[in-house]
Amino acid sequence: MTRPLRLGFPVKVMGRPGMKSNDTRGWRKEPHLKCSLEHVTEILEYLHKERLDMYRLSSDLAPYATHPDMPQFHNMVAESDAELRAFGAKAREYDIRLSFHPSQYVLLNAPNPELTRKSIWDLASQAEMLDRMELDDEAVMVTHVGGVYDDAEASRARWIKGWEQCPEHVRRRLVLENDDIRFSCADVLWIHERTGVRLIFDYQHMWCLNPERLEMRPTLEKFLGSWPEGVRPKIHFSSPRTEMRELKQKITAKQRAAAKTGKVRKGETLKAVPKATARVRTVLRPPIWTGHADFTNPFEFSTFMRMAEGLEFDVMMEGKSKDISLLKLRPDLLRYAPDVAARFGITAADADKLAADEAELEQGVAAEEGQDVDEGMALAAE
Repeated sequence: MTRPLRLGFPVKVMGRPGMKSNDTRGWRKEPHLKCSLEHVTEILEYLHKERLDMYRLSSDLAPYATHPDMPQFHNMVAESDAELRAFGAKAREYDIRLSFHPSQYVLLNAPNPELTRKSIWDLASQAEMLDRMELDDEAVMVTHVGGVYDDAEASRARWIKGWEQCPEHVRRRLVLENDDIRFSCADVLWIHERTGVRLIFDYQHMWCLNPERLEMRPTLEKFLGSWPEGVRPKIHFSSPRTEMRELKQKITAKQRAAAKTGKVRKGETLKAVPKATARVRTVLRPPIWTGHADFTNPFEFSTFMRMAEGLEFDVMMEGKSKDISLLKLRPDLLRYAPDVAARFGITAADADKLAADEAELEQGVAAEEGQDVDEGMALAAE
């Protein structure tokens, strides 16, 4: 029997406050990959308990391991061989699929050769960790094409040159994703045809950037077909944010004077009229459709999965509420689309447990604050 499809989430655990995804100590306190692995081992236990079976590791798992000015950290991956092997064994025991998504600063198409060299070093370090974990070819590193640099075609071609410079163990694990504002599905398919790199289909990104007007199902099939036989592909899925954005703005002298007369600029919406002595006001703006929603719209996801009937792939859910979004989605699927739920191994026998998950969520969980970026953030020297 084919293993049910997996659902996963990236990096931060929100359902259990206090869980860390990596060693966040500053360099003076000598952070280490071994410490990070202790943290993520706790996360594996949580995932196993909650039957969450796919997880994206932090791209900062090995802190400062490739920092050019801190050679004291450069050997930490090799130093952690036994710990990496044990962590990988536990992930295999629990049947949890792992991956990396290197930070947005990792660019194979950078015009600056030094930045490309540094990016390949970062990729090599993460690929080495997956290798030392003894994980199979489902454990991948997801990247984007990168910047346009005023010439999309040249930048796309330069990615191929960067790929060709990568060592074999990097090319074996690196996969390429369509993005939402620069390089479309057609662009990454063009690169795949010339390199053989596996592709990650991102549902929301295709809606945001598809100037070639490719159709959803045939495009998805091409992306899945880029993966070798016997290695299950994975895709990314998220719903767009629909709520008003709240932006904090300093109140200028001109705005303060206008407020005294009751004048409001046309098209400007304030959350509340600021007090006369206030220095900051909250301005409301419409949503940006590239932003990820906190939770997944179950009707949108079910429609997509029914469109993809007969295709096999795991799904990394990129809702900003992380694991909480999955704990909400599973009972939603069982309630509204049991046929889709069954593809993920969710059946009526799980109803009581899923209902308990929902009841726990009703106690209140705050959505993640900050920048809506799915990649890890690069560490900076203190």
